[in-house]
Amino acid sequence: MSDYLRALFSLDGRRALVTGGSSGIGYEIAEALGRAGAELVIVARRQPELDKALDRLAGHGVRATAISADLGERAAVRRVCEQAGQIDILVNDAANNIRKPMAELTEDDYDQTIAVNLTAPYLLGQHYGPRMAERGWGRIINIGSQQTVSAFGDSGVYGAAKAAIGGLTRSQAEAWSPRGVCVNTIIPGFVLTPLTEPAQAVPGRVEQLAARHMTRRNGVPADFAGAAVFLAGAASAFVTGQMLYVDGGFSVH
Repeated sequence: MSDYLRALFSLDGRRALVTGGSSGIGYEIAEALGRAGAELVIVARRQPELDKALDRLAGHGVRATAISADLGERAAVRRVCEQAGQIDILVNDAANNIRKPMAELTEDDYDQTIAVNLTAPYLLGQHYGPRMAERGWGRIINIGSQQTVSAFGDSGVYGAAKAAIGGLTRSQAEAWSPRGVCVNTIIPGFVLTPLTEPAQAVPGRVEQLAARHMTRRNGVPADFAGAAVFLAGAASAFVTGQMLYVDGGFSVH
């Protein structure tokens, strides 16, 4: 890497926390940040999947540790903050999506969905954002959804939470960008991950969604590596409060 590109994109000396970092988009973002030089802390619920992710990262020479935590529980979020230490880059990827017709959603469905998709990113931001601002540098990358901006496929409470992520991003940017903390949301298209397996199981659905993308294919987790490295480093110093669509043109229709 030339000195010019290193100045723009190297994450040497930075430390990143990636929630949902054991699989899917979260893992690919974690690997990308790590291979760009960042030290990683990845968070997910299941220890076996975290162990597999750590092995894969080690194979790429990435320095990483893991914390097993259910971010739907506030005590677990607090424990992550206590154990992770100083963080320069926060990536809020962990999510759940209870896909039911709106009228069938229960209060428990609501509580679970809001806790993971909105409350956890909010609380992690409340912990790390001010600390980044005190040091004069930081990056927060929130992972949104097509539901951040439009209804799509039994959006339900998930849609409400992901719409709120767009607002949270703007509020965090307003609060901390004057002191060097850039906060942005990545908006994926339809991505083939474990989270979208229920939609993938509907006959013909994968093909239908692929055709809707202008690229004529569905997304894969690796599509988010470059965008994450850009938003995590010096190259994005004048980009904040924004929604970056990494969706193959899905939202343009």
